[in-house]
Amino acid sequence: MAQDTERLNWAAVAAANGHARETSANSAPEAAAADVVVRVRQLVRRFGARTILDHVDLDIRRGEFVALLGHSGCGKSTFLRSLAGLDYDVVGTGSIATPQPMAVVFQDARLLPWKSVLDNVIYGLRGPAPQLRGRETLREVGLEGRESAWPSDLSGGEQQRVALARALVRSPQLLLADEPFGALDALTRLRMHSLLGLLCQRHRPAVLLVTHDVDEAIHLADRILVLNHGRFSIDVPTLLPGRDAATTVRLARIASLRQQLLQGLGVRPDDAPPPEHTRAEKQAIAAPSPATNEAPRKAA
Repeated sequence: MAQDTERLNWAAVAAANGHARETSANSAPEAAAADVVVRVRQLVRRFGARTILDHVDLDIRRGEFVALLGHSGCGKSTFLRSLAGLDYDVVGTGSIATPQPMAVVFQDARLLPWKSVLDNVIYGLRGPAPQLRGRETLREVGLEGRESAWPSDLSGGEQQRVALARALVRSPQLLLADEPFGALDALTRLRMHSLLGLLCQRHRPAVLLVTHDVDEAIHLADRILVLNHGRFSIDVPTLLPGRDAATTVRLARIASLRQQLLQGLGVRPDDAPPPEHTRAEKQAIAAPSPATNEAPRKAA
């Protein structure tokens, strides 16, 4: 953990104070504040003379999916690692309160090559019936029947599904994801978006997703942050209409949000590539679901 950073666990906070409360000047009502599971106050991180995070504040509520955007090197991963307690030997101050258990998924699946898929998922898992829990979670991510496979036998997308299963089998209250799909091809990434969204709806952890992909953030998150010059320059709810809403209404909201985020990142919308979800739509329809063995359907 970085120097001079107060690290708190919400269980300890609740034990000391009777309950967790939001006390900042911009606090939400008490009912909402009681649902806060991540609280960051005045977080500073420096590398030499360069300040990466400059007195950052953030609350994340239970079950809330937050995406963090920003340029390479702006401090996105530094912020995530601070929440995870992995920012060793970094100069910094501030306070962080996070729940337990938490889990982290990285861009690299980081599987142990000498262990089977199932053994990777349940490695270090405590509690009753770890193998049963591991098998059930592998079924959830579409890898039922691959329990005995070796990591080297899996595709990149399958390895990331194992990493996701390893995180979710621990029933985390906080899931930290550092560009988990960045190394995957476009179609696999779209399938993983659908899978992650489904699993988060089912398990309801608070999520912080670090990504460079504006469209990924829009389609997955409840709320999107943009990190610029050490601070959050944008903090906006996605507020996407439901799937049953008129297509034009939903697309209009996506286009408006995309423009706002691109401008916040210093990119002119005209210079940005078309949304990946639009470009790959027909191919995604023709591809099998990651959780089934259904034959591909023909795109229109």
